Amino acid sequence: MRTLIKNAICILEDETLKTNILFDQQKILTCDAAKTTVADETIEANGLHLIPGLIDDQVHFREPGMTHKEDIFYGSAGCAKGGITTFLEMPNTIPSTTSNEALYAKINTASKNSLVNYGFFIGATNDNLKELQKATRTPGIKIFFGSSTGDLLVEDMDILESIFSETNLPIAGHCEDEAIIKNNFKKFKKEIEITSDVMLHSKIRDRKAAISSTEKITKLAKKTNKNMHVLHLSTKEEIEIIKNHQNLITAEACIPHLMFTLDDYDKLKTLVQGNPSVKTKEDQQALFDGLNQGVIQVIATDHAPHTLEEKMQRYPKSPSGMPSVENSLALMLNQVNKNKISLERVIKCMATNPAKLWNIPHKGKIKTDYHSDLVLVDLNKEKTIKNKDQITKCAWSPWDGQKITGWPEMVWVNGLRVFAEDKIDYSKRGKEVLFSEERKGFWNR
Repeated sequence: MRTLIKNAICILEDETLKTNILFDQQKILTCDAAKTTVADETIEANGLHLIPGLIDDQVHFREPGMTHKEDIFYGSAGCAKGGITTFLEMPNTIPSTTSNEALYAKINTASKNSLVNYGFFIGATNDNLKELQKATRTPGIKIFFGSSTGDLLVEDMDILESIFSETNLPIAGHCEDEAIIKNNFKKFKKEIEITSDVMLHSKIRDRKAAISSTEKITKLAKKTNKNMHVLHLSTKEEIEIIKNHQNLITAEACIPHLMFTLDDYDKLKTLVQGNPSVKTKEDQQALFDGLNQGVIQVIATDHAPHTLEEKMQRYPKSPSGMPSVENSLALMLNQVNKNKISLERVIKCMATNPAKLWNIPHKGKIKTDYHSDLVLVDLNKEKTIKNKDQITKCAWSPWDGQKITGWPEMVWVNGLRVFAEDKIDYSKRGKEVLFSEERKGFWNR
């Protein structure tokens, strides 16, 4: 089965040009196909943009243990609709993914249920060093330095140093200082009981909690010469910290912190409650500046769905997190149209760099012999996000009612079309992501 996309504006590795792309169910065959090329399927792009499929390196699909709010099937369907052709999922499920047995169980579930390509992080605990040392079928080790589900919190610096120095995989870290969070909660406990004001969430999980943890953990990465990826930066100060990366440290900005600030609590209340908490407009601008300057390398979703009933509980019973995989590309294309960021930078941060960071060969670029994961986007298409249109399992969006300009039109995973004409082909299945055996740091590739 060979597909030819004609007259697409392609964002290639070193240039942008209108061309014809030919691919099959394994790889891109040529980025300069002749007009006379014969294929099983020919699509006239009419000048729409063709970009590589996105790689989202931080999603929470809640399976096993919390499938009433999300699962791999519906989460991956949201990815297919949104132009994400590969996801890397986090370990804070029930039970946590802290053993190779649990890791393989998730991979097996995804092989049957995922519409797009998939990989799963293994989580660190205070006593699973041997499991981490044996793990190979994973992008890396996820460590929660701030509170999390189950047994995933690791605070002891001696244990952390052992994990950093005695494992081979790169580390992804949730950086919030647990001691600061606990002290802040005590400080505001009475006010919370009286008001249930969700704005207090940003005072409990304040900027000091994020800054302190990021500073502490990046120092440990440098001390142990360990590749460390700082997840979901939320403050301008953290950006200054990671600038001195010593070829070891990378970072990401997530959709919630790029799209929301403290001002959004007034209207959206607990719907924008997340960990780390949203911060100021100045912090938000610093994140965009960091992306545009290349200091922040990745844009991810931190897709963390809960049911609307759960989210609408009075704070602090309301859980943190929000769904975003099916709208993340459109939200960023909307920012492209507002001249906040270039399309080339969006592609680099949502496709090329995640592949490079997590050592995923032949993904993240439109290039001959690369995997045929592709997205055709219409930068001028206008559509309003509506709760009733959401297909991820929790069936709501914090962007409900917002008009967005720029949307994916067609999506191919491994050369097979999984989304077109606003419809998902639920019969398609993705593949397990293969990671390069030689794990090189981002800056050394």
